[in-house]
Amino acid sequence: MSSAFVFDKLFIFDLANNHGGSVEHGICIIREIAQVCKKYNFRFGFKLQYRHLDSFIHPDFKGSKEFKYVKRFEETRLSEEELKILKDEIVKLGFISICTPFDEKSVDLLERHKFDIIKIGSCSFTDWPLLERIIQTDLPIIASIAGASWDEIDRVVTFFEHRNKNFCLMHCVGEYPTKEENLQLNQISLLRQRYAGIPVGFSTHEDPNNTDAIKIAIAQGAKVFERHVDVEYSGHKINAYSSIPQQIDRWLSSAELAFKMLGTKVGRYPITEKEAEDLRGLKRGVFAKSSLKKGQRLALNNVFFAIPSQKNQILANDMSKYIEYTLTEDIEVNKAITFDVVTVKDQREKILKIIKDLKNIILTSRIALPEKIELELSHHYGLDRFEEYGASIFNCVNREYCKKLIILLPGQKHPIHHHLKKEETFQVLFGSMTVKVGNERRLLKSGDILTIERGINHDFSSQEGVIFEEISTTHYMDDSFYQDEEISKNSYRKTELTFRSAWLTEDIK
Repeated sequence: MSSAFVFDKLFIFDLANNHGGSVEHGICIIREIAQVCKKYNFRFGFKLQYRHLDSFIHPDFKGSKEFKYVKRFEETRLSEEELKILKDEIVKLGFISICTPFDEKSVDLLERHKFDIIKIGSCSFTDWPLLERIIQTDLPIIASIAGASWDEIDRVVTFFEHRNKNFCLMHCVGEYPTKEENLQLNQISLLRQRYAGIPVGFSTHEDPNNTDAIKIAIAQGAKVFERHVDVEYSGHKINAYSSIPQQIDRWLSSAELAFKMLGTKVGRYPITEKEAEDLRGLKRGVFAKSSLKKGQRLALNNVFFAIPSQKNQILANDMSKYIEYTLTEDIEVNKAITFDVVTVKDQREKILKIIKDLKNIILTSRIALPEKIELELSHHYGLDRFEEYGASIFNCVNREYCKKLIILLPGQKHPIHHHLKKEETFQVLFGSMTVKVGNERRLLKSGDILTIERGINHDFSSQEGVIFEEISTTHYMDDSFYQDEEISKNSYRKTELTFRSAWLTEDIK
């Protein structure tokens, strides 16, 4: 097994000492679990535990019945040859072979037996002499962390990372069996946050009939899962945290359902035909508010929205400020407006480019903007000619006094016009501009100030780009009178947006 092994959807079955010292019983467990696994599209591993009992148990306590672990390990002892038989059966049945060594000699043995992955038990998580021996192998590592403090986990993680080890941390509670209220499943997401990029799993010891914990662990982002397994036979008692094949089947079925419920991990999910149909039935269609003529553009003041919508009808959801719908035929009042009676022009990409151009000049000027500000794109002859004729107007305040920031991009011109109600004063903050007031043309540079009185025709343009401040009396709608009557007839010459200062540091899409 390569050290670059990817830990994802790996389910591990721990034989532990459930073989009872019998190779035949161990093989029976492996085979019965293998039959269950055929139903599921996961990766499966089978795990053995190795202990060199001659050195693992202190000489003074060999044969002791007082210490349960000494008694259990000695009563279930298998020879090296017998362990190899179990390992070979694991490989034969298509399992990834995994071994937990509890001492250095056992690491030697698992290397000779050529296991795929090393598992570190929670009791050995900070067994530094054993860890030093384990990192001498080139095998992927799975480490259970029951009982470890954050400081201890930090140290072991650093130890592995500095040695470029491929490893997975397993949330585990070392209580056999673990009560449901003690499962601490939130630790999985905490581990993922603290050790970003390191896969996290769940080694579980709860009641084998519990199929909820696996779902929660998967939802928390666990990628590797481990359970103790056993099979029933006469005279053999199964412990309270080991699962028989039927329980494993329900456990895996629950996991399979959890992954299905979580769905895709990349991007938005693909909607089903049923979902699309159900949602469309609730979406409002676009209807003519009055009789509309061919060549007329759809706008909020000449349509209304209602259900039920019809097939191919334009929906309220389609009425973006970036999209222009122009009628290709007359439409009677209250009639549905469908896509086959309009031409569609999507201006979104055009407007995004304008925003990016504004972003560049604002960043260059280093002028600070409020967090949120109303932006008016003035395009006198349409967005297609915005680079030639237009202005970007940031409306800051409009009371008895008014303040605006106005940007002309390089090469832009604002056509001849006058105001009857407001008087305005320009001050250039960045760049330069040419202003024609009446018959006089003036070049204004950064810091220059110019006042435009009521009723005076004026225009302005910039070759290099400009940002200037307009201070005026109250701004009124319809108080701009253009010399070119075609501009005044264009009721779609403005696009209003909310400009957010965050756009200056974000990639605008």
